[in-house]
Amino acid sequence: MKTVSLISFILFYFSIVSSSFSQINQGLEGKLYQKAAQEFEKHYNNSDYDSIFEMYGVGMKGALPLDRSTEFFSGLFTQVGKITKREFSRYDNGTYAVYKTNFERAILGLNISVDNEGKINGLFIKPFEEKTDLPKPKRNKTKLILPFEGQWNVFWGGDNEEQNYHVVSQSQKNAFDLVIQKEGKSYKTDGQTNEDYYAFGKEIFAPCDGEVVLSVDGVKDNKIGQMNTMFVSGNTVIIKTPNDEYLFFAHFKQNSIKVKQGQKVKQGELLGLCGNSGNSSEPHLHFHIQNTENSEQATGIKCYFDKILVDGKEKEDYSPLKNEVIENMK
Repeated sequence: MKTVSLISFILFYFSIVSSSFSQINQGLEGKLYQKAAQEFEKHYNNSDYDSIFEMYGVGMKGALPLDRSTEFFSGLFTQVGKITKREFSRYDNGTYAVYKTNFERAILGLNISVDNEGKINGLFIKPFEEKTDLPKPKRNKTKLILPFEGQWNVFWGGDNEEQNYHVVSQSQKNAFDLVIQKEGKSYKTDGQTNEDYYAFGKEIFAPCDGEVVLSVDGVKDNKIGQMNTMFVSGNTVIIKTPNDEYLFFAHFKQNSIKVKQGQKVKQGELLGLCGNSGNSSEPHLHFHIQNTENSEQATGIKCYFDKILVDGKEKEDYSPLKNEVIENMK
């Protein structure tokens, strides 16, 4: 009964702060949440409550001063012990990340909200509840490699508009825009010509076996800063996978596409060269997956790659995010 009363206190006290929770989208665990949860677990297990307090945002510090935080967490530690295991479960109410958390003497739900700087602005702990009725996002079933060699940068990618402006489009909502950057720039000198960009002319490959259902070539590459709104996707390839997923590649270099409609392609086969055709302000690759060939009727499918390196770390079944550096595992 004593443990239950402490948990009730937690729920009540932290509800004061809930109005400052930031809004987030449903999806996989975000980097800021992952970091906050990892640091919280480390400090909690070390009984370092001062460091937990320093993780708070300004509003949180005012609502839960250091002495109250210390009393709160030390009481929790006495009753349920250290955290022995923690796994991301879901986002609840579009506001906070929920972690199924095994303590030494209890299984509880650790619920955390963070602001855009990664500071905790909402936190509560309660008995963990499984939710089996959450809708699963539509995603690719086909195993994919990245469609290029070497390191590329994710310019747009993710589930919210801050990470990915494509989310407002029904067919492109899970799209990526990919460039090559060195020392923070996508071009070598002044960026005034297509040839000055690292991505221009780079080879683009098939991420999996499939059939080419659309191949458009011959659209001129734009001058830097100018965009072709008449032929939005420019030189384009669409590949249908064995699982009826449609891989959409846009903005190829003029006259560089090596595949034809109706052609069967193998994973790793050359499709064409990265260009700057269509509604594109600089050379880059646009890539997304949709559920039908017709983009006017299609719905975007979230894309996961099988085994890749992300910022130098191995990832399996991963969907890249804005500002990450990605490459295929060798």
